[in-house]
Amino acid sequence: MMLPVEEALEVFRGMFQDAGEPAEAFETFARLYRRYRSGETGTVRWAEIAPAGAERMIPQEEMDTPELRREGESRWSQLAWIVLNGGLGTSMRMDRAKSLVPVKQGRTFLDLLVAHVLRMRERTGAELPVVFMNSFATRDDTLRALPLDDLRVRGLPVDFVQHRFPRIRVDDGGPLAGADHKEAWAPPGHGNLYAALAGSGLLERLLEAGIRWAFVSNADNLGASPHPAFLGLMAREGLAFALEVTPKTSADVKGGTLVVRQSRLELLEIAQVPPEHVDEFQDTGRFPVFNTNNLWLDLRAVRDRLREGGLDLPLIVNRKEVGGVGVVQLETAMGAAIGAFDRSVGVVVGRRRFAPVKTTDDLLVRRSDAYVLGEESPLVPNPARDPALGPPVVRLDPRYYRSVADLDLRIPEPPSLVRARWFEVRGDVRFGRGVVVEGRVVVTHDGPAPLTVPDGTVLRG
Repeated sequence: MMLPVEEALEVFRGMFQDAGEPAEAFETFARLYRRYRSGETGTVRWAEIAPAGAERMIPQEEMDTPELRREGESRWSQLAWIVLNGGLGTSMRMDRAKSLVPVKQGRTFLDLLVAHVLRMRERTGAELPVVFMNSFATRDDTLRALPLDDLRVRGLPVDFVQHRFPRIRVDDGGPLAGADHKEAWAPPGHGNLYAALAGSGLLERLLEAGIRWAFVSNADNLGASPHPAFLGLMAREGLAFALEVTPKTSADVKGGTLVVRQSRLELLEIAQVPPEHVDEFQDTGRFPVFNTNNLWLDLRAVRDRLREGGLDLPLIVNRKEVGGVGVVQLETAMGAAIGAFDRSVGVVVGRRRFAPVKTTDDLLVRRSDAYVLGEESPLVPNPARDPALGPPVVRLDPRYYRSVADLDLRIPEPPSLVRARWFEVRGDVRFGRGVVVEGRVVVTHDGPAPLTVPDGTVLRG
């Protein structure tokens, strides 16, 4: 039997208090919980939405003009970089911050981001505050790894902590477990950015320090970096919100896309799509772009919107099973805030600004010579690579390569992929040093013992 809504919320309130969570975290959760219990599923009415047309999306190559670059460069001192760093890398069987994984020459995501920030400060002469949004699971490890004295500027903190929400039992609407149980809590989705930024007091501190705009990106996307033309566009056009999107490929069909509903630009996630329309949502001809999770904010506009009544972002009801019990996790997506602002736009960018790591497949590509350290972002595609090849596609057998430890064991040194189009491994295969992959290569092995590819082997296909 379902608990009455207000009775259940009193139980949840006690959980938040027992865990030492701030009052605004409970209030944010309570608003979403009431929407969930009212029957809101997060599913859109398909007839109400339409793909965003070209007039609502600006190609980067048209926007990146000398005039807008100069406009942005004149405002570098008014920009902060917010890095989302709440992920544990569970898709790679990790139990600590994904950003602590070595990516290039033994350097982690955090190492590469910090080095890039310090170079940008030197090159631009602006302090460029960088702030990490950590989760309760990543904060301690992250702060130990960061050179805090080098990063702190203007008396601003280098991090703030996103909220956490209780997992909700499907059968009775109550909590899965008590506040001190490790499975009781779940991340609330990166849409929590706005509530956590305001609730921590950091939003006001940034504005008081003269910071007007923020660039936001994921810690695992080393192609992302502040860019002066985007900042110039925000300032010149008086935009409150800009979302970077990139053309879909067959590998990206599940990514959130931009749509128009009642003349307003909105972000549509696959979790909001009615089941009977999922194939249509994944049609790259009808919905040709997807969200990179790089976005630009006018912090004054965000503060004003929050003061006017908050950001009621579209609800995402994430259904899972934990220990044999059906639960839901209430989440929101930060890009969905584009629908809360009249002055908003999508900017279509290339893959140079989108190089995330979600799996060991992605990690191997970034570790390889297909990517090199860059000036415009921490990692850039190797200029020696033929652009006609596109980004290399890697498919590693998940039975043997699912975790970072698996990858390190079987491929201790990444093969050369600078001339590779497709690299697939099926079975338990181990690679020596100096292996080169060219063209389209599939390595298959189904024997009882591992197959070893010797040092210096050149694989062509």
